[in-house]
Amino acid sequence: MVQRLHLVFGGELVDPSKTVFRNVDDIHIVGIFPNYETAHNAWKSEAQRTVDNAHMRYFIAHLHRLRDEDVVASATEELGE
Repeated sequence: MVQRLHLVFGGELVDPSKTVFRNVDDIHIVGIFPNYETAHNAWKSEAQRTVDNAHMRYFIAHLHRLRDEDVVASATEELGE
């Protein structure tokens, strides 16, 4: 069985049009999830919770891609499409 771990994290950005965090020590680690669907649900929950702060952004990091950099996966592959 292939395990595709995903990390959800976020924090306040210096500029909403870039991905530079204001303070790396304040990055919120939401968690590590066993598949894209549960990671996406966690990301969506945090993004909606912080929607009033334009500088807050949450991201999904595909940890499984870090383990096997030779395998190319598309965004739709994550959704099983």
